[in-house]
Amino acid sequence: MTSSTRVAVIGLGAMGYGIAQSCLRAGLVTHGFDVARDRVESLRSEGGATTPPHQVASDLDAVVVVVLNATQTEDVLFGDAGIVPFLSKGAVVLACATVPPDFAREMETRCNAHGVAYLDAPISGGSVKSAAGQLSVMASGSPDAFEKAAPILAAIAETVFPLGDAAGAGSAMKAVNQLLAGVHIAVMAEAMTFGMTQGVSPETFMQVIPKCAGTSWMLENRGPHIVNGDYTPHSQVNVWPKDLGIVQDMARKTEFEAPIAAAALAQYLAAADLGLGTVDDAGVAKVYATRAGLNLPGDT
Repeated sequence: MTSSTRVAVIGLGAMGYGIAQSCLRAGLVTHGFDVARDRVESLRSEGGATTPPHQVASDLDAVVVVVLNATQTEDVLFGDAGIVPFLSKGAVVLACATVPPDFAREMETRCNAHGVAYLDAPISGGSVKSAAGQLSVMASGSPDAFEKAAPILAAIAETVFPLGDAAGAGSAMKAVNQLLAGVHIAVMAEAMTFGMTQGVSPETFMQVIPKCAGTSWMLENRGPHIVNGDYTPHSQVNVWPKDLGIVQDMARKTEFEAPIAAAALAQYLAAADLGLGTVDDAGVAKVYATRAGLNLPGDT
């Protein structure tokens, strides 16, 4: 595949839209699809193509699936309007959602049965790095899948970690990452609101902690959302019951205890119960604030 590579990005949310932009910037012929028509039209205005998937499927070299979960991934690939049966033999699917490793292995088998390569390719980096083409990709799949996906990976990723020659390993590594990321966001919210009970304002917290040993990338990225009282969703609270739920399911299968992940999961579930599921995941701080009777910045 060359710069004439034809790619479809299915799912134009915070991450998928940036992936589509990065593909366009790299000179790839890029189709974008989403149930939200405004996202599709926005991509069209930037030079993307928006022909319905099945009208272009046979001409595609690659499909990047950037949806929420395993159910949506399977529906995109093999549902009533699934795209895989319409792809040409030799095309490749890059599956970017956080899913259980067993599911990734199943999708690889089913894609291969249609002569389509499958790259287990979960992503990390957030919406800003997605738009900049600087994602980290935790990838596993056959050498053929890696070769066919190379132009897309070059367009969207700053770092590609090749983790094995079969699907599943990429998703396993993403689960490890999500355990850390989900815990870091929740504990950042806990620490910030704890500080408020001791007279430490969120603004002071963000001036001091990023310069100290207790910092993390998630703290530095999400903390300003709380300080600014801006919960525009770059990554929703609803992501974490799914992702940490996957971690818990995987842990149970191997009889591994993950109590800290379970504690963080409980906070995201509480946030969803408060009606915060679709806000930015920094909104988990509102769980702590509500329990302690605190007003976060922007609260009235």
